[in-house]
Amino acid sequence: MNLSQLYETGKGIIREHDYSLLLEGVETGFVLKNNRRVMDRYTFRQRAIDASEASTGCNILGIELATPVIMSAITMPIPALAEDGLMKVALGLKEAGSLMWTGTPVPGNLEELVATGVPIASTVKPFRDRKKIFEELERIQKADVCWAGIEIDVGYGTKIKDRPIVSDCAPLSLAELKDIRKSVSGTLIFKGVLSQADAFKSVEAGANGIVVSNHGAHTLDYLPHPFQVMDEIMEAIQGKTVVMMDGGFRRGSDVLKGLAFGASLVGLGRPILYALAADGQAGVKSLITEITAELSRIMSMVGLKNPASASRDILIEG
Repeated sequence: MNLSQLYETGKGIIREHDYSLLLEGVETGFVLKNNRRVMDRYTFRQRAIDASEASTGCNILGIELATPVIMSAITMPIPALAEDGLMKVALGLKEAGSLMWTGTPVPGNLEELVATGVPIASTVKPFRDRKKIFEELERIQKADVCWAGIEIDVGYGTKIKDRPIVSDCAPLSLAELKDIRKSVSGTLIFKGVLSQADAFKSVEAGANGIVVSNHGAHTLDYLPHPFQVMDEIMEAIQGKTVVMMDGGFRRGSDVLKGLAFGASLVGLGRPILYALAADGQAGVKSLITEITAELSRIMSMVGLKNPASASRDILIEG
């Protein structure tokens, strides 16, 4: 299946099940509509003369990847989409040279997923029961994942349309984030940064990386797309931490725009679900490889040699 077929087939399959609610957004649905509207404001400045083939390989926080296109943090509803769904996602991502990112609940077979050899990041929610945060982080570290993460933006839970989904969370303080930093011996990522204020605090707390994200439109209504806040965030971090991004990315062109705004990696959420539902492990591999091929083709025609060379001067706003 090509990319369009993966999306159409997978979305159709998911729509037939109860968990299709996860494809919707919080309350009015503004965030999902705004994601596309903001990304579509930008076009590319083509440099066709002397164009040469670009490389998509990158090394981020010590991990070698064939592509800057990775999985966003998801666990639910992958097990319901396919038998051994998490394993199929892991193997598909490994074959594509990408990174797997699990969310909450932390997968029961996390050690088995790590054993496949795919680089894995795993994220924990800010549970109201603070002891549970540290227990989950300890479990993640024992599984030998590459990166541990904390979702800073779920302090008041998640919601889809008018239905609360997660409610056992509470906002984290800067002091608590510093304690979390002390408890994680390896790479620590803060996911859900969406303002300069939180970017400053993330650096102060010692995050090795941040994910600029509106959480798949499942936290607050009327949040901005990452592009709308990237300038203030990049000004705040001053290169002191790695910046990643997700939020409505669907094609290689979207990914390149994210790289141009300063992201080192761009995550896919719903597309992973579509690909898994449509064609299992092969679908996940095809998703990443096709988007990466689109990315490489456009990079070559706008004068880029690799993802790190992307900058805002390849974009035209209008």
